[in-house]
Amino acid sequence: MATKARVMYDFAAEPGNNELTVNEGEIITITNPDVGGGWLEGRNSKGERGLVPTDYVEILPSDGKDQFSCGNSVADQAFLDSLSASTAQANSSAASSNNQVDILAQIGCIESLSQSPPSSSSPSPSSSINKVSSGNDPWSAWNASKSGNWESPDGWGAKPEGTAAQRNTSNNWDTAFGHPQAYQGPATGDDDDWDEDWDEPKASSPYFKDSEATEAGGAPRGGSRAGASSMKLPLNKFPGFAKPGMEQYLLAKQLAKPKEKIPIIVGDYGPMWVYPTSTFDCVVADPRKGSKMYGLKSYIEYQLTPTNTNRSVNHRYKHFDWLYERLLVKFGSAIPIPSLPDKQVTGRFEEEFIKMRMERLQAWMTRMCRHPVISESEVFQQFLNFRDEKEWKTGKRKAEKDELVGVMIFSTMEPEAPDLDLVEIEQKCDAVGKFTKAMDDGVKELLTVGQEHWKRCTGPLPKEYQKIGKALQSLATVFSSSGYQGETDLNDAITEAGKTYEEIASLVAEQPKKDLHFLMECNHEYKGFLGCFPDIIGAHKGAIEKVKESDKLVATSKITPQDKQNMVKRVGTMSYALQAEMNHFHSNRIYDYNSVIRLYLEQQVQFYETF
Repeated sequence: MATKARVMYDFAAEPGNNELTVNEGEIITITNPDVGGGWLEGRNSKGERGLVPTDYVEILPSDGKDQFSCGNSVADQAFLDSLSASTAQANSSAASSNNQVDILAQIGCIESLSQSPPSSSSPSPSSSINKVSSGNDPWSAWNASKSGNWESPDGWGAKPEGTAAQRNTSNNWDTAFGHPQAYQGPATGDDDDWDEDWDEPKASSPYFKDSEATEAGGAPRGGSRAGASSMKLPLNKFPGFAKPGMEQYLLAKQLAKPKEKIPIIVGDYGPMWVYPTSTFDCVVADPRKGSKMYGLKSYIEYQLTPTNTNRSVNHRYKHFDWLYERLLVKFGSAIPIPSLPDKQVTGRFEEEFIKMRMERLQAWMTRMCRHPVISESEVFQQFLNFRDEKEWKTGKRKAEKDELVGVMIFSTMEPEAPDLDLVEIEQKCDAVGKFTKAMDDGVKELLTVGQEHWKRCTGPLPKEYQKIGKALQSLATVFSSSGYQGETDLNDAITEAGKTYEEIASLVAEQPKKDLHFLMECNHEYKGFLGCFPDIIGAHKGAIEKVKESDKLVATSKITPQDKQNMVKRVGTMSYALQAEMNHFHSNRIYDYNSVIRLYLEQQVQFYETF
């Protein structure tokens, strides 16, 4: 008997992509339960066949009736079927088998009752658009955290970097390194795992797909892709993130001498990264539609051309996502890594969406190329310069086995500067925290105001001008009906005035794309940057607290006086890294805002001169 399934969420098929449009509550027949990549093939009551996301349906019992109390999703049913088979094989007695069946039935009921919409690792229903607010503000968690809350009874607790372990579970920063841009792509396994190019749906506005839907959380990208039920990677997945975390760096008897060194020098404005003698950018262009699974699934591939080599490589969005994850895992403790533009289920092959995504991928790559540490890193260079598939896979696996990640990235840094005392270190950390928090508030305020202005310029305001224009033309028509010959010039003038107002309506509606768009994009990008700082600051404050506690540890012979000196020196290295990053941040901030505000004002002047 054919397997039936009930649709749990509406799903709109992508035209030309062999998908099937289904509606919540609809019963479909499953013709192929495992097409691959989280999809199944189904047939609706009209006989139409196509692909449907696996997590959008639940298997119905064999009798065809929908029993809410024990309905399981396809994924759950497959797991229970395999578990039932292995259990039956291991337990030959009928009584034991019956007990296992009862247990499985109970598990199915429990899972059905507790079932929630799919996470961001699978297609999910459309989420509502949220305005910019502080309701999901990562800074609130950072400000509320206390240094002593995460310590173990012996005063030397095993705490992950930052203070994410004690944050409220409603906060998006609670897992995966506690980072606001926590990676939500596929696990690093087989290369075939990259083949999905969809995620949570987005808002309909072409210019606020990210900024409207995710303002509450931190870009995402954004940052944390706020508002979505998301899968985040566990800390112990990567070396350097496992407990005891910060102590791994501070108390290491002797730090290994890595091949890669990140020097920090003192320049005119304080500590700074060493910039390469020649810089480069990367041009993202030529998006092309490709296919897989014998044409059943499609994706967009982009051409990347570094300006220093002029040799192009091709990457899909999933490859960008992989790079983002590796950079976040390796450098996220010291350098803010802004998130990528979000994914979406429907409309991902539309020209407007492809254009917007390519523009934001270009901005992201340019930002990475401008960073002296990121741009020179092995993983970034390999992403841009691999020559064939074998070289790509070799470099990919090497990057995934890198042990110098998390707080251990500080072990590669060598400040060419005198040691700092703890008081100065703490002052520098507090100053960075104060500025980045204030700038975060200012950026969010401008995003809110800009978003409201955009809506007004593209909605109510043009309509008002159109109403005035039509009213004037209607009046001219009435005047013309009088038959009085002496008013022809007046009627023509009123008609032209009405047409002018209609033209003004079009100009007003189009103007935000010429000026406000770029200002909003710049602010949205910096909002992603600033959302990374609470956990970076939290890691520094955690290290400072450990050094403060070191006297007690020396007194109880848990560490030696030399260990304490090493701790102070290593916290000093962290401080120099933070100052170097802030100098890079400030130089880019001044350049970016100078450029975007100048463009905005010039476009505004041209707009008003048009009238």
